[in-house]
Amino acid sequence: MTFANTASINQYWRTHPALFTALLLVIALLTSYLIDHFSGSAIAVLLILQLAVVAVALQCSANYAYFVAVFGAVSFNFLFTTPRYSLQMFNVEDIVNLSVFLLVALTSSKLAEHYRRQQQALEQAQLRNSILLSVSHDLRTPLATIIGTLTTLKEYQAKLNPTQTEELIDSAAAESHRLHQYIENILQATKLQHGALKFSLDEANLREVLQRTIARFQTAQPRIQIHCEPELPPLMICSSLIEQAIFNVLDNALRYSPAEQPVTVNLYRHQQMLRIDIQDLGQGIAPADAEAIFELFYRQHPSTDGGAGLGLAVAKGIITAHRGSIGAESVAQGSLLRIALPITTEAA
Repeated sequence: MTFANTASINQYWRTHPALFTALLLVIALLTSYLIDHFSGSAIAVLLILQLAVVAVALQCSANYAYFVAVFGAVSFNFLFTTPRYSLQMFNVEDIVNLSVFLLVALTSSKLAEHYRRQQQALEQAQLRNSILLSVSHDLRTPLATIIGTLTTLKEYQAKLNPTQTEELIDSAAAESHRLHQYIENILQATKLQHGALKFSLDEANLREVLQRTIARFQTAQPRIQIHCEPELPPLMICSSLIEQAIFNVLDNALRYSPAEQPVTVNLYRHQQMLRIDIQDLGQGIAPADAEAIFELFYRQHPSTDGGAGLGLAVAKGIITAHRGSIGAESVAQGSLLRIALPITTEAA
């Protein structure tokens, strides 16, 4: 199992703490039952239940750990002490063991919560450092181009013909749009990492959102070929965020596709989802990188692509926040990224 797959699994459990807690409780109780049946060791049963408390405390919030501690204590009393299947307890040793279990469980929950907060603070510090490094490196190129273009325009405007003047203005405008998109991605990446991305959902036509997105690619727009199924249902989405997510995926496809080759966009319905397939004819994505490309600051070709490694990570965060999915699909030539959004009239 790759690191990316492990990270995805951990992220899934973090977003489904109740399911993780229920599954761990079932495993702990079954294991405790087997230990009690074959060895009759009450201490071993309490250690298994204690392990469940620590695991939940590390993965979920403290409230879930407290619940597991109380549930484990009640289960131990009801299932593993005499009289069985009763909440009464007469054995002094069992009472002492259970009291120690509760004390250790609550203490370990507090320690685990403190550890998790420290880990989150460390991750946020690492994110800030990564963003600062990325900003210092990736803002330099568009800013230098804009400054150089405007300086040239100011000093030599009288000597430039209209065509040269227009080319310089277009170059500065293109770099300004690139700079704006980069800053937007930084802001959204920071919000996603801190869990602070908040938005409202409105009914929107995904075809119109897609057309607005493609219109933003001024010089590259002729390369984009779009195919849409007729009469697609509307979606409950935040149009501006979905537009940004699609823009990031399209920008990535255009960057990795040869300048003379088209990028194909297919919008269609599949069961209860609307899919957007964006395919380019570039070098493609290696199977080992299929998950990694959606990580923050990951670049397929760091020395040549000139990207910040933010676009696809932000796109995945936005799509996931809309209860959708995005992933790399296997194709014969180039690469295909598939976005899927649920058809629903309910707000997330």
